[in-house]
Formats: sequence, C-alpha cells, structure tokens
Amino acid sequence: MKFSYGISDFYLLRTENYFYVDRTSHISLIEKAGLQLLFLRPRRFGKSLLLSMLENYYDVAKADEFESLFGDLAIGQNPTPKHNQYLIMKWDFSVVEPQDDVIDMRKSLHDHLNNSIQEFAAHYQNLLQYQIKIDPQNAISSFESALIAIKQTPYRLYLLIDEYDNFANEVLMGRGEISPSRYKALLSTEGSLKAIFKTVKSASSGRGLERVFITGVSPVLMSDITSAYNVAENIYLRPVFNDLCGFRESEIRSVLTQIVEECELSPENGQDALTLMQEFYDGYCFSERINDFIFNPTLVLYFLKHFQQECEFPRMMLDDNLAIDRGKLSYISGLPNGEPIISQALNEAPPLNLKRLANRFGVDEMLNAAKGNTFIISLLYYLGILSFNGKTALGKLRFKIPNLVARQLYVEQLFELFLPRETERSEAQLLAEDFYQTGDLQALCDFMEQRYFRVFDNRDYSSANELTIKTAFLTVLFDDVFYIMDSELPLERRYADLTMIIRPEQRKYPIYDFFFEFKYLNLSDVGLSGEKAREKSIDELKALTPVKQKLAESKKQLLDYQSRLESKYGDSLRLQLISVVAVGFERVVWEIVSKS
Repeated sequence: MKFSYGISDFYLLRTENYFYVDRTSHISLIEKAGLQLLFLRPRRFGKSLLLSMLENYYDVAKADEFESLFGDLAIGQNPTPKHNQYLIMKWDFSVVEPQDDVIDMRKSLHDHLNNSIQEFAAHYQNLLQYQIKIDPQNAISSFESALIAIKQTPYRLYLLIDEYDNFANEVLMGRGEISPSRYKALLSTEGSLKAIFKTVKSASSGRGLERVFITGVSPVLMSDITSAYNVAENIYLRPVFNDLCGFRESEIRSVLTQIVEECELSPENGQDALTLMQEFYDGYCFSERINDFIFNPTLVLYFLKHFQQECEFPRMMLDDNLAIDRGKLSYISGLPNGEPIISQALNEAPPLNLKRLANRFGVDEMLNAAKGNTFIISLLYYLGILSFNGKTALGKLRFKIPNLVARQLYVEQLFELFLPRETERSEAQLLAEDFYQTGDLQALCDFMEQRYFRVFDNRDYSSANELTIKTAFLTVLFDDVFYIMDSELPLERRYADLTMIIRPEQRKYPIYDFFFEFKYLNLSDVGLSGEKAREKSIDELKALTPVKQKLAESKKQLLDYQSRLESKYGDSLRLQLISVVAVGFERVVWEIVSKS
C-alpha cells in the first residue's frame, strides 16, 4: 500500500496504485448542484486532488481510460452521461506570484493564464480545427480565441479554477510587504481579476463555456468581484459536501488495521494510533446543519505513511512542511478584537457563537480597523482553525478549535505575544520540560511571577479571572510531542480546567500525567497591595483565609474529577493533581493534591 502524501494528481494515484479514498460518488451531486460552483475548504484539505478527479472524469481525451481510472470506483459503477464529454481548462492562481508592483502582478497573472491556454491547445490539438491565438499582453484575448476554437467542436468547456483567492490571502494576510492598495488596484484596472471573471461569466452565455468549478479558502475575493461575476453558487456549506474533502473515521480505522497487521503489532497499537489521530487531526465540520466531523486528509496521510514505513507513530504530529500559515493567525491577533477572541476560542468559556456565518467580505472590510466578532470568527472558520460545533439553545452557530494541531497555532500565537523575546520562551520551555519529569511547579511559578505576568498592564486587572491564569500556564506548558492536552475536557457533563495526558507511545519516558485546577483572587480579595503580596513567603500566602478557601475548593474538584479521569484513561496514568491559585498578577501558589 502506497500513501499519496503530498500528491494531488488523480491520474498518478490511480495508474500507480496509490491509496485513494473514493469520493467519486459526489460527482453526480456536483453535476446537479449547478453549472458554476464555488467550493471553499482550508489549505491542504485536498481541493487540488478534487479538481484533478473532475478533470480526469470529464476530459474527452481520456475517454479510453475511463474504465482503468474509474471502473472500480463508485462513479464507475454508475457513471453519469456527462463523463468524458468536456474539454478541460485549468487555472491555478496559487502559482501566480503576488508582486509588489501592480503591473508586475498583472503580468504574472496573464502569463499564467496564457500558459494554461497554450497547454489546453496542445492537449486538444487533434480536436481543435481553429488555431488559438495567444496574446502575450492580454490573456483575456487569448481566452476568447480559445472560446472561438471550442465553439467549432461538438464539445463544451469545463473550467477548473484552483486557489482563486490566493491574491487576497497573500496580500492581505500573508506577505506584509505587499501593499493592500496594490491588490485593490489589481481589482480595478483594465485586464484585472475582475475583468477576467467578467469574461468567464460572458463565456458561459452560449460562447462555449458550460461548467465552472472554483476552489479557494475564503470568500474574500468573491465579494470583490461580485459585480463582474455574480453567478457562482456556493456549495461549501451544503451537508452532502461535508466530506467531499476529508476522511471519515471508518476509512482510517480499516487502514490502521492493515498497517498493524503488516508491522506485526498488537491491536492496541491500532487503537492508540486512531486515538492520536482523533485528537490531532479530527474535528472539522463544514455544515451548520449536521454534526459529522471529518479528519484533515493531508495530515492523516502524513501519519499513515510514517506509521507504515517505521512501524511507529511520528514524533511530530504536524510535519513542518504542512504547518498552516501562522501569518494569518498573527494578522487576526493584531486586530482590535483579535486577541480576546483567540483566548476565548482556546478556553471554550464561553464557546464562540454567531447568529450567522459571514459569507461575503472584501478587501475594504479586511482593511477596516473596526472588525466585530462576526468577521473574525468567520475568517477563523474559513482558515480551518475553527469549526462548526452544533448550535446554542437559541439556535446560534457554535464554534470550536477542531483539534490539537489547530490548538497549537493559538497557543504559539499567544506564547509569542506574551513572551516576545526568544530567550524568555526558551527558558520557559526548559522549565516546563523539567516539570514534566519532576512534577515540581515552583520554578515555573517563579518564572510566571517574574517574567510572564509583567506583560499585563492595569487594564487587564479589570477582566482577569481563572481563565486568564489558565491561558498563561497553557501557553507555557503546551507540548504536543509528549502530551495530549485538553482545556475544558468534558468529564461526565463537567469540565476539567486543563489535562495533560501522555501520548500512548511516549509512556516509556519518565514523565507524569497532569490534571490542573486554576483559581484566581484579586489583590483586594486578600487585602494586600501588589508590593505587600510580593513580600510574603509562599507559606504566608497559603495561610491567608481566601487562599486556603480556594485551595480547598480546588482540591475537592480535583479529587471529584480524578475517578472520572481514571475511568476514561484506565490504570496506566501516572497522575499528578495540581491546584494553582493566583493572587492578582503578583504571586502564584500551588500544591499537589492527594487523597487524605
């Protein structure tokens, strides 16, 4: 079994016998959905492979290979009359380099379109009687020449456009040196993106173009070109397309069983692998009307390939080559409401919710300083770092971070925000690693008092609470190599503050599992000024009545949760229960909790 990690060529997958999860049953649904469709998914979610599947299914030049490519797949057993009935043209805007100068950007765009049209002409040279004329300065003219050639054949054109919003993503949230004004200029000038999509719309009115399928990450660009191209139907939220890109648990389970047998491992290894993949890769839902979660396919293939080759799990659950662009989360955290929303998403208290998802926002809204929750939460959803999670009692859409891979991005963003110096972050990580082995939190608490809490100012005191402290410790303690970390873990309808459960394959190392409960006291609650609080010893702080009450309350909760946690994970836990009480942003008191 060969895993198609990093491969988005359907023809190669099928002819070279790579592992392929059959999604061809959706082809008939796509046909019925409309003639010009927009389908959005986060990056690295298999959109390019989807387009390649459509290309091979509809390409008239591959009619002789239909049986070998599709015969044993769902659509091969029940093909639609449209198979192998189109001329296919592909545009991939991800290869168009967004330049700083609008003239250079326009040239890059037109060069790509011209190259695509030339490739089209070469591929169908035996079917085209009219010679397509390429205008090096104007790809719109070249495209119209191609339409003339197409009209003289018995076939019609199927246009596939990949990463249509690449310009908006790169210019507005990625490469900061590119002026957003250049992007706006590219939309408004002659021969611009808007003009190109206007031509696509015109081509569908009896000029040879019959179908268009567009993929992207967000609806940002679509809003900006609406006046030129208002015919695309959005299908990305429809329940029937929720798993069009992505893997189901049952599909992964069967493959893991085969790998376990090949590696001569125990069935428990297969279950451990599935548990890891659920925590790190599962949790995506792309329809507000269902609660059907799917796995990120690229990350799953990365795991499966490593597991098959090495007969052990990958140490890093997120391959560096697959890391989601953190620049986009950085862009969001820099917005006026960005940081609080990121913190709220991380803690899920309360869960993020909206009355409706924003499905139209353009460059002006991206550049506007005043951005509300709807804009930010919607954008986080489109980027794949939030996912639908059911509805509230009043029918609002509820959102959650889908998994630990996405959670890591939030944690890293806040970690760098609160500790901007690399030396401080390195020191914190070394202290955390020592804590994993000893269970002694004191050195880390000292660090929090002396370094971490210094980034908070007086404004933060008014909104400080247990979540503030928990978030601070979570960013320092987060480690996805050794732990499955969960904030607000549900335990029989109650929620634990923070759990750190050792990954199954890492139990060979001398580290502990941890279960935290966090409490917070204002300085006024203990009748101290910041200076007086700093002067007191740990024992003196613990002797204060409000602190003793919080520690007692925390101990009761931890012991109550302990049995629930052990019943969930079995007797393999090396569990340390830890109570943490913060006194303002000045001092941190902690203790290990055990049964009397």
